[in-house]
Amino acid sequence: MTTILFISEWSDPDIWKKALEEVIPDLDFRVWPDVGDPDEVELALVWKAPLGFYSRFPNLRGIISLGAGVDHLFRDPGLPDDMPLARVVDPNLERMMSEFVLTCALYYHRDLDHFAAAQEEKVWAQTPAVRTSDRTIGILGAGELGGGAARVLKSQGFDVQVWSRRAKSFEGIRSYVEEDLETFLGGSEILVNLLPLTGATRRILNQQTLAKLPRGACVINVGRGAHVDETALLGLLDSGYLRGAFLDAFDTEPLPREHPFWSHPKVKVTPHVAAHTDPSTAAALVRDNLQRLRQGQPMRYSVTRFENG
Repeated sequence: MTTILFISEWSDPDIWKKALEEVIPDLDFRVWPDVGDPDEVELALVWKAPLGFYSRFPNLRGIISLGAGVDHLFRDPGLPDDMPLARVVDPNLERMMSEFVLTCALYYHRDLDHFAAAQEEKVWAQTPAVRTSDRTIGILGAGELGGGAARVLKSQGFDVQVWSRRAKSFEGIRSYVEEDLETFLGGSEILVNLLPLTGATRRILNQQTLAKLPRGACVINVGRGAHVDETALLGLLDSGYLRGAFLDAFDTEPLPREHPFWSHPKVKVTPHVAAHTDPSTAAALVRDNLQRLRQGQPMRYSVTRFENG
């Protein structure tokens, strides 16, 4: 019997159970908090587990994050140092993220924010068209999701550049590394954040870095809310230095009703929907990683504590 414990307030456990049963015939699928005997739990599929969660399962072989982000795994000081960890890398996740980033980029590239404001004032206000080749989009983070988004944007003719810890090689896309951040930001008319959240990247979008963007730049955050200094972002929007912000992730989720982002004329809010893991395509990865754990091999798409700084 294969006992897998599932915990997520955002994902439907019934859909995951059905997908996993198709690839793991002897599945015993348990949903938190209905754990049963904790000694029987072999693998945990997790999104934002409560503190103290990991210490309850003495025979746990490994933990898989249900999303590309892994920062939530490290919130619990009880996480064993030697616990194998992995993230879900799902082709559908990359496709959805690339679609979302392209949609947000086109929103600003085609001046839809300008036309929405003009409609509010009942003003017929056309703007000159800009070729995609004359629009530079910078992507913070060049992993699976950032790299996928960069390629899709490039396929639409945009001038694309990426920034990451190590140099990347994407055809026709400029790559910058850590020490080049100021140069990278200075050329990004539309900035997309797809970084992992680590100690080094927390609040990376702050007063100093956001002010390095060209005047009139736009920010798209599809990473984590903690990447952004919200006060600094609001100040630069209010001053007119930044043109707009399309935000899908926030410090507090759900976003409190009283938060100024909801009503700010230069901010677009979406409820952390840029990309979701598809259980039907991710189930095979879960099965394969369980087999690897049983054979003493590292899981595919393993993560380590350095990713949290």
